[in-house]
Amino acid sequence: MNRILGILLIIISAAGFGTLGIFGRFAYANGLDIFTFLFLRFTIAAIIMTILLRVRKEAFPRGKVLWQLVGMGAIGYVGQSYSYVSAVKYASAGLVALLLYLYPVIVAALSAIFLKERFNRWKILALALALVGTALTARPEGGSWRGIVLALSAAVIYSGYIIVSAGVMKHVSAFQSSMVIFASAGLVYAALTIINGPHLPQTNTGWVMVLGTVIFATIVPVSTFLAGLKLVGPTNASMLSTFEPVVTVILAAILFGEQLSATSLLGGGLILAAVIVLTRAETQT
Repeated sequence: MNRILGILLIIISAAGFGTLGIFGRFAYANGLDIFTFLFLRFTIAAIIMTILLRVRKEAFPRGKVLWQLVGMGAIGYVGQSYSYVSAVKYASAGLVALLLYLYPVIVAALSAIFLKERFNRWKILALALALVGTALTARPEGGSWRGIVLALSAAVIYSGYIIVSAGVMKHVSAFQSSMVIFASAGLVYAALTIINGPHLPQTNTGWVMVLGTVIFATIVPVSTFLAGLKLVGPTNASMLSTFEPVVTVILAAILFGEQLSATSLLGGGLILAAVIVLTRAETQT
């Protein structure tokens, strides 16, 4: 039962993260720049999570675990998000997305080396389906070596974040960890916003998009991912997260009229197949 709950939590997380690009597109159209957008995203999320911690009467993390969470936010989240956004400047969005979604392979390798995680044929099949599905969904085009390096850096940083999370989440709740991660990332982006100059939303719609990002693309997906990670482990969590681009592609088609090609539909189908294979394997063990 815990495995099923964990799978559902990771799928909810992937769906939430899949809305980030949509909210971001609307936010940028209403006057925000990347640093201000991320500063508001993480800072407001940290404030909300602090209130929830007080309501739930959960203690603030301390000691080694606190500093690990600070590193996850200030280095892991900031490094991954900055590398990803920068990579898009030098390579196609499809290529960047594909390279980022190599992280399940990296997580699988790191889990086998450091966490001694075992793999059966069903996990290997699910991983292969997820990778091929992501490639088809992303429809990669060209890009410079700088964009490729940045995208790969984002994948490596995020993989490290997931591996560290697997250990840290044994000692804290999803609410405790999320609050510290958000606050740490928010402080870094606050400094970058001050250096770059703030660009706040120019319309009420812009602020609505920021709030939507905070709730649906930050608090919900991060907390459900960390909670699900506890139950299914890093490799399964990373593979299930490949559901994210499917959500983004579908929402882009609905909201922006972007066409769904046969290749993207096939890719989405393979990712869903990977989720089904992995779910079946996990519920039978």
